[in-house]
Amino acid sequence: MTQSVKTLCPYCGVGCGLEVVATPPKASSKSTISKPAFKVRGDRSHPSSKGMVCVKGATILESLDKDRLLHPMLRDRLDEPFRRVTWDEVGDRIAYEIRSALQTKGADSVCMYGSGQFQTEDYYIAQKLLKGCLGTNNFDANSRLCMSSAVAGYMQSLGSDGPPCCYDDLEETDLAFLIGTNTADCHPIVFNRLQKAHKRDRKMKLVVVDPRRTPTAEAADVHLAIRPGTDIDLMHGIAHLLLRWGHIDALFMDECTRGFSDYVSVFQSYPPELVARRCGIRLDQLEAVAKLWGKSDRILSLWSMGINQSSEGTAKVRTLINLHLMTGTIGKPGCGPFSLTGQPNAMGGREAGGLAHILPGYRMVKNPDHRAELEQAWNLPAGRISPHPGRDAWAMIRGLEQDEVNVLWVAATNPAVSMPDLERTKKALERSPFTILQDAYFPTETAHYAHVLLPAAQWGEKTGTMTNSERTVTLCPAFREPPGEARADWEIFADIGRRLGFEAQFAFASAAEVRTEFIELTRDRLCDQTGITYETLAAEGPLQWPQPDHAPSQTAVKKLEMRDVLERFLPHPTTPVQPFADAEKNDTPHKRLYTNYRFPTPDGRARFAAFHAQGLAEAPDPDYPLVLTNGRLYGHWHTLTRTGRIEKTAAMHPDPFLEVHPRDAKRRDIEDGDWVEVRSRRGKVRLKATVTKAIAPGTVFIPMHWGFLWRDDAEVNALTHPEACPISLEPELKACTVQLVSLTPHAPKHRDQDAYNPVSMGGILAQTFHG
Repeated sequence: MTQSVKTLCPYCGVGCGLEVVATPPKASSKSTISKPAFKVRGDRSHPSSKGMVCVKGATILESLDKDRLLHPMLRDRLDEPFRRVTWDEVGDRIAYEIRSALQTKGADSVCMYGSGQFQTEDYYIAQKLLKGCLGTNNFDANSRLCMSSAVAGYMQSLGSDGPPCCYDDLEETDLAFLIGTNTADCHPIVFNRLQKAHKRDRKMKLVVVDPRRTPTAEAADVHLAIRPGTDIDLMHGIAHLLLRWGHIDALFMDECTRGFSDYVSVFQSYPPELVARRCGIRLDQLEAVAKLWGKSDRILSLWSMGINQSSEGTAKVRTLINLHLMTGTIGKPGCGPFSLTGQPNAMGGREAGGLAHILPGYRMVKNPDHRAELEQAWNLPAGRISPHPGRDAWAMIRGLEQDEVNVLWVAATNPAVSMPDLERTKKALERSPFTILQDAYFPTETAHYAHVLLPAAQWGEKTGTMTNSERTVTLCPAFREPPGEARADWEIFADIGRRLGFEAQFAFASAAEVRTEFIELTRDRLCDQTGITYETLAAEGPLQWPQPDHAPSQTAVKKLEMRDVLERFLPHPTTPVQPFADAEKNDTPHKRLYTNYRFPTPDGRARFAAFHAQGLAEAPDPDYPLVLTNGRLYGHWHTLTRTGRIEKTAAMHPDPFLEVHPRDAKRRDIEDGDWVEVRSRRGKVRLKATVTKAIAPGTVFIPMHWGFLWRDDAEVNALTHPEACPISLEPELKACTVQLVSLTPHAPKHRDQDAYNPVSMGGILAQTFHG
């Protein structure tokens, strides 16, 4: 009998539904039982993807048994080989090192760096362990490198994190404005839905802002190939024209926002002629896009790393939100600012408090009431949770440099490839007194710097929940046993918590118990999920928050008593609004946030931002005249930990490359296929050149995926710098300045691929492990 399990794709934040079909094992003639065979297909009933799946999701099963880390391993020094140990031995060692760090240098010397690959249950238990029981907010995640600018922008402009839009808006919008996102390659199913709607509705327009002519830009009605770092200039230019032409929603701004006059005082300094010149586009192109904004009733903006990974990332996000506030295009179908999350559960991590400045349930570390609520819920003494934000990802690296971090715990991520200024990062990792790496695969680049390796169960081997970009929560059941001694991440965290003396706080028997505790902490918060239990997800399928249960709390009663006060704010004049009382009771599901045009700010109004454009943190000069940008390829994922081990996806993109415009190539005597050395102030890489007009002059592109296990001379983050947004602390990974040097006719020498490529990994294993 064939059985199937519905789950979620573990790659990008689109959150596509998958259906895994298993054929039960059959007894052979020798009475032995074979393993069940699995196949994967798109889940047609999933509301986000509707049965569609990209090549990564379609091949995910092929990664499950490739190069798995099967047993705990330990070594005392980095120059020693790993030895296999028991879970008890490694657990006692980790607990000892944490206690020693707490006693000698205090809680600030313990750090954990997690991942949007976590399920929400993993995220939550990590927060309880670090921020609650150990009293340090030193938990950060690789979401700091991709989504923290979006988090900060939503919080400051709208009053809370949480994308206000949903995927149905892709089919309902008049104008899709895509900026800083190659959606076709990075979020392909979102792009498929958008492209189908665009082809079906001739009135719908698609604008793409990107210095590269990507597959996304190829489908656009208007492509603005702006210079890197001029996003704010562009958006101020659009705002300038909207005000000049009277395409604003004055009533919405008067009743529902604050700060427009300060915003006007800024963008009036950006006349369209100046903006076009700074952006490197024609004036008529700028005017055409502004006219589309002005004449469209339903405007949906989508962005990703090209906006977030910037030294002015929060300012860019907030300036984009400004355009929605001044045109009243938020809180109604087909409208709003929509951040496309990079990882499958980046949203779940934000809900669970998975960054160094936030706490579970959309609470803030600096808020004393929020800390007290969690201390009470976790049965901890008052004052246990620190009032100070913890170390962000780069601050952890600086802490290692300064000998302030004694224990670094890395889980489900690969900072030895993904962090900026990579040579500096590697030197810092070498200084770590005790590094724990918790992962499903071995080897990875970060394993080179670890003292402990903990085998983690991955997708399909543990049960939990994930939340995608549109706030839809999906139950992801286990459908196979973890290999070897691998355990779920939350179980590993809970085990260490018990060994440290917090038995009562970590007395969980199942992931369902973990979720039950977590969702109670979301009650009456914007991200209320008290109605999204394992039972409701199993019975009803994926559900979008907010989704409270129907047990009224004191907070809800007080809100209802204030209804008359709250209703003084007028709804948008063109859109029917659900009565406030109904919204509080949540009698019908909400696909969108802020449909009553009230925002979770002290006065219920959204905030305009007033930022002048600052440009790139590292500007071109005669020594380094070109701007390097980087990004994903369609068939690959992050640092190749999965997709590099899958034959089909590895074959799609076997090698990294450098895209360079013909004009820039000619000046340097570079021809298509030539070997080129790309140099920045921090490092260098060697790649083959692809000479193409798809990249704007003055800009070059390298894909982000390859670390030294796969190609020892193509690590793009050897070139990037750590300068970050001062608000979100997200590094400017998307732009740095470089020079090009032709190496042809002498190709660079490469390491023995049999020794260094994990696809055929005898060399690495022989060097680093003995049983």
